[in-house]
Amino acid sequence: MKESGKIAVLGDGDSVELFKAAGAEVFTADNEMNALQTLKRLVSEKYAIVFVTENIAVMLEKQIEELKSQPFPVVIPIPSASGTNGFGMAGISRDVEKAVGVDIFK
Repeated sequence: MKESGKIAVLGDGDSVELFKAAGAEVFTADNEMNALQTLKRLVSEKYAIVFVTENIAVMLEKQIEELKSQPFPVVIPIPSASGTNGFGMAGISRDVEKAVGVDIFK
């Protein structure tokens, strides 16, 4: 799959609006079904990087985990405007532990 180089940000409206200034395409979701449909669209449209706010990433955990086996898109959880819930860091810790055999963040 050839990536397009496009960058998307998926989350609630307050959290993603500032990303427009950085040149990212912004997509809002207010429930799990809408978030899932949008993620599927971003995958089919060959986005290279998809930032997802942690509150939405929690809803899409299974789908995000499945996308890790593909080179693109790279899905990166980020804190929302209301702060972090720890989802992104927990995923990094799991991935590092899988790669090196120990959680170096503890």
